[in-house]
Amino acid sequence: MHWVQVHLIPMQQTPFFCYRSSMAAKKTERVLVEEWRDILAVHARTICELDRELHQHGLGASDFEVLDVLAEGTSEDGSCSFRVQEIAARVHLSQSALSRLIGRLEKEGLVHRGMCSEDRRGVRVALTDEGRARHTEVKPLQRAVLTRMLAD
Repeated sequence: MHWVQVHLIPMQQTPFFCYRSSMAAKKTERVLVEEWRDILAVHARTICELDRELHQHGLGASDFEVLDVLAEGTSEDGSCSFRVQEIAARVHLSQSALSRLIGRLEKEGLVHRGMCSEDRRGVRVALTDEGRARHTEVKPLQRAVLTRMLAD
């Protein structure tokens, strides 16, 4: 049999300690929630500003993000096209929303979709020459909006 030593805290100290711990936890939680809401507000304001500025070029913020990912470089396998799943992971859209967006960009001649040679179920997406030109034209505007909106 094992004995455990117990230390009793005098009653007058316990309520104060619990109350202070509870206050600290609530303050920490409140600060955490306020920080989260601040992040959401910055995101919402930035997306709205990007959409407003990019609209004159026929793009929205998410449209530009897809073009930007495609223009930035090569995919994991070294090619200049990306699987839809790779793009989805970078632009934080659901696969169905991204598929609709890519369909719209394809109709506008900015991207091209094709089957994956390594997996016939997969779809690869690449920039067209027109898509690369639009990205090059709009990138400075998008970066200026980010600079302005995210400045501390």
